[in-house]
Amino acid sequence: MSRASRVLLAGLFLGGLLLLSALGPRGLSGQLPGEFPNRWSQVSAELRDTLDAAGMVGSSWAFLHRGEVVAHETFGHAHLETGRKVDQETIYHWGSITKTLTAIAILQLRDRGLLSLDDPILDYVPELREVHNPFGDMEAITLRHLLSHSAGFRGPTWPWGGQESWHPHEPTRWSQLVAMMPYTEIQFPPGSRFSYSNPGIVFLGRALEELTGEEWEVYVEKNILRPLGMRRSYFDFTPRHLLPHRSNNYTVRGGEPRPNGLDFDTGITVSNGGLNGPLGDMARYLRFLLNQGTPQERALYETVLARSSLEEMWEEEVPIQKEEGLREAMGLCFFLLDRDGHRYVGHTGSQKAFFSFIYIDPVARTGAIAAFNSVGAGGEGPLRPDTRAILNRLRETLFQRIFPLFPSGQGVTP
Repeated sequence: MSRASRVLLAGLFLGGLLLLSALGPRGLSGQLPGEFPNRWSQVSAELRDTLDAAGMVGSSWAFLHRGEVVAHETFGHAHLETGRKVDQETIYHWGSITKTLTAIAILQLRDRGLLSLDDPILDYVPELREVHNPFGDMEAITLRHLLSHSAGFRGPTWPWGGQESWHPHEPTRWSQLVAMMPYTEIQFPPGSRFSYSNPGIVFLGRALEELTGEEWEVYVEKNILRPLGMRRSYFDFTPRHLLPHRSNNYTVRGGEPRPNGLDFDTGITVSNGGLNGPLGDMARYLRFLLNQGTPQERALYETVLARSSLEEMWEEEVPIQKEEGLREAMGLCFFLLDRDGHRYVGHTGSQKAFFSFIYIDPVARTGAIAAFNSVGAGGEGPLRPDTRAILNRLRETLFQRIFPLFPSGQGVTP
């Protein structure tokens, strides 16, 4: 091994130690399954080969056990124009994973007695009375329906492609959504089935603002991000002191990555997909979901959301699909996957050219995080990189080869 390689490996190892020490207690290396290091190395090497062959610009992925990051990998560049590589401080956009924050905020308000999940959404967003509902009265659509993507609203926020240069990325003002309501129709009987809806979550964000008198991002920063120690996470535009760590995102056309810009405005849809942050902060979030940490940390988690309420969000509300060895369902803004005796809870995200996922096994107290910063554009030939396919393949590989190394019950807090 060359001196440069030894220096690089030492630097990566030291960086990993710094990240682990920043996130929580050490000392799990002797408690990991014996197969884990080799299996993780194999999976990561395969992923690197895939990313390199596909023309991915940059990516990060990590695995947690008992809330501690036990493996963290980086690939490629965060910013091609300056030659800045992805590192452990790189900040990604997490897209629809933001929805889980909105759901936690709604459960916080429920636990404080400010609402019921079975309240009509009209109680908080009366403008929705203008929506056409061929299946009955709009009064029948509840907060629970919106949280479980079973209310019957369309999928995209905009009802058109949004490809014109004068189209904003997302609606920037509430009045724009209100103007579309008379031209919106409920697509199936509320509560009868699952259908993913971005505007449905935005309506929940609006309800939160009406109840609290605060902007959604202000409320969530104060009541979720700050107590969980997610100090480098934020919404929409990057604070100046964090710009050196912000990843650009790239659309790859004919093998040529084209930057989309460091920042973009999710506008009035911030509650649906506005979160940015590094993997370290997302690890803190998974640490909370896994209820791992010191007694003091776990007591603080209870002030964010009672464990019983968090686990309530992981109970099935509507089924999604069932096939041999796999059942997928929707809880309250969390996807539930039952396969081979394990239940996984999580969410994916995609916006601009960013793609991501978080998943946990709540019983084994394990979790995985991944983020990618580029995607191929349409055209002749295969899509390169086909980031959604890469994400799905990595997720399935982790479910098949990594998560099962940790038996259910291992790592459970007494």
